[in-house]
Amino acid sequence: MIDASVHVFFPSDAHLRTALGEPWASRGFPTPDVTFTASLGNRYAEGTHPEDGTHPGSDPELAGRQLFVKQAFDAAILHPMSVGMLPDWHLETAILSATNRSMVENWLESGTYKDKFYGTIRVNPNDIDSAVAEIEKWKDHPQVVQIGLPMQTQAPYGRSYYKPLWKAATDAGLPIAIHWEMGQGITHPPTPSGPARTYAQLVGFQPLTFVYHLMNMIAEGIFEEFPDLRIVFADGAADMLTPIMWRMDTFGRPHLEQTPWAPKMPSDYLAEHVYFVNGLLDGPGDVEFASEWLRMTGKEDMLMFGSSYPDWQTASVESLPSAWTPAQRDKVCSRNAEKLYGISLSSPVMQ
Repeated sequence: MIDASVHVFFPSDAHLRTALGEPWASRGFPTPDVTFTASLGNRYAEGTHPEDGTHPGSDPELAGRQLFVKQAFDAAILHPMSVGMLPDWHLETAILSATNRSMVENWLESGTYKDKFYGTIRVNPNDIDSAVAEIEKWKDHPQVVQIGLPMQTQAPYGRSYYKPLWKAATDAGLPIAIHWEMGQGITHPPTPSGPARTYAQLVGFQPLTFVYHLMNMIAEGIFEEFPDLRIVFADGAADMLTPIMWRMDTFGRPHLEQTPWAPKMPSDYLAEHVYFVNGLLDGPGDVEFASEWLRMTGKEDMLMFGSSYPDWQTASVESLPSAWTPAQRDKVCSRNAEKLYGISLSSPVMQ
């Protein structure tokens, strides 16, 4: 089994500032846990706090024991969490660069479980030149399998401004994961009607923001221009795919001549281009028609299991619907991620 979404943090703000060095270490910026809305109770799952009081998700040994020994995963894709989109893009680039170095040194190149961890390199979409340089720096590392971008941006990812990122990713042969960023930065409101007042509202609206990016990328012809581009929406939202794509196809069929740069039916751009990591709140739940739901729009070939460890919503494979077929469960828990990331496992997932 492959866990396609494990969240990685610095042990503390002091550790991050030490890794940054000057002129950045003395600058002001939020921690990943500073936000307008937060879940009630503990933000991180029970048992994920290291004994030394450092941040959950910062100890490779503790995470490795819980993922590989206790839950029997064979591999895990790390996704570093950062401080949010900052007004000083130079500072944000420096933070993400330090984040990448820390992940590679402490998770991918040292420790008991280094051969089971695979990394996501975080880059800054507001600093394209530096982002491309960061991809070039890490693209040949054998444990780096993905590039990470924040979901909250000042423009949808279909804009031509981002094309150098797509070219760099496809040239490197790496997929791009779009994930909800932590920390309180200068991102646009997460809903079309402004900031959410409560955490419950934020979680309810959150999947729609992924959909805005996907619809825009399809309509702007990104997958037509970059046929090898692979995008992972890494924080849920697969349950939005079928109804939204039905609407795009229904309206798009008689209007394809208006977008000659994207001449196919919108849904034709999904296969081999778009993937989702499951969210604990996604889908219809454990119901009889869960298998049929997963087949709709080809989701069974796009969905990958991700625990979101150490988040309070940490999921386990036991939370997946019991009505899924063995083949569907095998795809979600292993085969889709194997294919996307080039990770080879020797046997099918246990039923």
